[in-house]
Amino acid sequence: MKTVIIGANHAGIAAANTLLDNYPDQKVVMIDRNTNLSYLGCGTALWVGRQIDSYENLFYTNKEAFEAKGADIRMETSVNSIDFDKKLISCETADGKTYEESYDKLILATGSLPIAPQLPGSDLEGINFLKLFQQGQEVDRQMSDPNVKHVAVIGAGYIGVEIAEAAKRRGKEVLLFDVAPTSLASYYDPWFAEDMDKNLQEHGIETHYGERATAYKGSNGHVETVVTDKGEYPAELVINAIGFIPNSALGKDHLECFRNGAYRVDRHQQTSDPDVYAVGDCATIYSNALQAETYIALATNAVRSGIVAGHNIGGTPLESIGVQGSNGICIFGYNMVSTGLSVTAAEKNGMKVSHTDFEDLQRPGFMKENAKVKIRIVYETESRRVVGAQMASTEDISMGIHMFSLAIEEGVTIDKLKLLDIFFLPHFNQPYNYITMAALGAK
Repeated sequence: MKTVIIGANHAGIAAANTLLDNYPDQKVVMIDRNTNLSYLGCGTALWVGRQIDSYENLFYTNKEAFEAKGADIRMETSVNSIDFDKKLISCETADGKTYEESYDKLILATGSLPIAPQLPGSDLEGINFLKLFQQGQEVDRQMSDPNVKHVAVIGAGYIGVEIAEAAKRRGKEVLLFDVAPTSLASYYDPWFAEDMDKNLQEHGIETHYGERATAYKGSNGHVETVVTDKGEYPAELVINAIGFIPNSALGKDHLECFRNGAYRVDRHQQTSDPDVYAVGDCATIYSNALQAETYIALATNAVRSGIVAGHNIGGTPLESIGVQGSNGICIFGYNMVSTGLSVTAAEKNGMKVSHTDFEDLQRPGFMKENAKVKIRIVYETESRRVVGAQMASTEDISMGIHMFSLAIEEGVTIDKLKLLDIFFLPHFNQPYNYITMAALGAK
């Protein structure tokens, strides 16, 4: 059985490892247009902001590791088209040579592409995106230029907020723009997001919310200002972090697609073509919170989908259990984590939800090391099943969100959490734990 995987980052790697480690009858061919694989893009801001020493450890595997397992790796090779009827892939190498690759099963792991609005001046130098390792290298190079004094970040999602922090750590004047009324609006309700905004502002980042970039201006071919619907601002370096769209050009005319262009897949990661699977950011995923198909571009989801596809192709029937979209961020030492749906996201999806909030110290007041913790649990009003949770603190409260992720997956109600057996020890928490208190607050 010959399986060809197009795309060799998180999802493709997980699928390849699953096949190579468990199914010796599989011949695996991996094709990727990049020069490297396995880059952890979530570490770009840490490297650019000099919170880690270098980028080397952001690569967790390499071509040689897969070749040692028997895989055939084709790096710096582009796929121009796929004949799905004949099961032939048209490929082109970096030196211009073309050839065809056949397959028995095909895994599309082509990922996502940065949203790139074609604004006036968008062809100026100094305007960047952050997705690939090479793009991170270029942003880092420009950040090192003493002539770059102002950095404008367009988009205040996770990548935008993280790179804004990185630029500030490099001594730049940083401006952060978003059309939403707060940062991180896709993940957190204003009660949380406004705390992050205050955190950003206290560390010297100039925030511009409810403001849309409309053009870029410059001279001698290089950007100098960002123009919005409310003003014009200096910027010798612009980083676009608006979001991502599925990279589904290869199969969109043959495979059934979701409303945003992602390949629609079943719980086995199988597309509308039974010999083609799609994994990672180019495919849909099942949300346990929504109880419906959706699109959530996260590396963790990519890995899980790759594992599921690999086993199904290998001959072990395996269904995805769905996801919650669990995520987190740490900016200037302030930690925020969430899973499932915020109130805003739930209502946007037509769900009637209620929520319960609580805020307290992490530990009893007599403990010297302490900090405030805030929590919101979102639940469906009628069924009372938990559909989301958000937590924030300067303490590391991240492990708590995993419990809520499992609660959403299992359909646990808010009432079930009210008397949950949570241990108490002053070193860790309060006798009246903030999770318990939040749950008890639900009417």
